[in-house]
Amino acid sequence: MAIKDNQVVTLNFTLKDESGQIIDSTTDENPFSYLSGNDQVLPKLEENINSMIIGSKKNVILEPEDAYGRYREEAVQQVSRSEFPQGMEIEEGMSFMADTPDGKHLSFTVKKVDGDDVTVDFNHPLAGKKLEFDLELLDVRDATPEELQHGHVHGPGGHHH
Repeated sequence: MAIKDNQVVTLNFTLKDESGQIIDSTTDENPFSYLSGNDQVLPKLEENINSMIIGSKKNVILEPEDAYGRYREEAVQQVSRSEFPQGMEIEEGMSFMADTPDGKHLSFTVKKVDGDDVTVDFNHPLAGKKLEFDLELLDVRDATPEELQHGHVHGPGGHHH
């Protein structure tokens, strides 16, 4: 069975980094669901899921280039505290969103605060990491017209309005 675009794929997963530390996981009570072919999961991961059959398990290892990309030093920048709203507490490890000139949103993490100098990192937190996914495919079904219109899964394991 090949999974086609615009189907609701429901699975359990455990995500580990290259040292074996668990980064994220689901349970049977709270599985993960997504709309296939809609860029909602990493492309190489979706490619592997698409060849699975319901009830099967698979281990997938993604190199950084197939996951969140290599870590780019040029994505780490120093900005002035004045770039943040006045009076806002800024601490190492905090995450924020920035708007680009073309209207897109970029997330970044505060790496260091030194007086009025704030070092920020626009890399994804998992950039540069080899990732291991233990997958179990639970279900595949056609998406409802409403899910297709909204661009995401509704109901258990998906988005709730």
